[in-house]
Amino acid sequence: MNLPESDWVFGYGSLIWHPEFDYTEQAVARLHGFHRAFCIRSTRYRGTPQQPGVVLGLQPGGSCVGMAFRLARPTRRQSLERLYAREMLADVYRPTLVPVALANGRTEQALTFVANRVSEAYQRLSETDILHRLRHAGGDRGRNRDYAMNTHQALLALGVRDRRLARLARLLEPDARAQASART
Repeated sequence: MNLPESDWVFGYGSLIWHPEFDYTEQAVARLHGFHRAFCIRSTRYRGTPQQPGVVLGLQPGGSCVGMAFRLARPTRRQSLERLYAREMLADVYRPTLVPVALANGRTEQALTFVANRVSEAYQRLSETDILHRLRHAGGDRGRNRDYAMNTHQALLALGVRDRRLARLARLLEPDARAQASART
């Protein structure tokens, strides 16, 4: 496997709250030239072939605030291999080295995963379709709704407000309240 020459990884979705690799430093970071979007069909982690979910990808335009992680040197190769095994299923992403601006003013080259717009899994969905998938799909890593809400909550904890994700979270909230009252 040809792994990139980068000690940094930029996460914009579940990597923020569930990185699954060793790191020695983390920092809020901004990536210019791409924005976070629900544009990748998930038929394993957050959905099934019968009930596909949708996960985040980076698309051209705008900017995206997420988390940059400096990989631990002793386990760098193993961490990248685990990351590729997790993210590079069915060629849905293009691993890309990008400059990210850390909150302390430094700029680092980081590996991130950009939506592969020629992949069969790439989709441009309406907000209604995204909400339907977030509400109803689930897969090996849990409910699609939880993926969206965990990402939203992790960003808020960092002091980051993603307008699109915040809107989806607001629209999903009545579902969470209804489920909670059904359990009591």
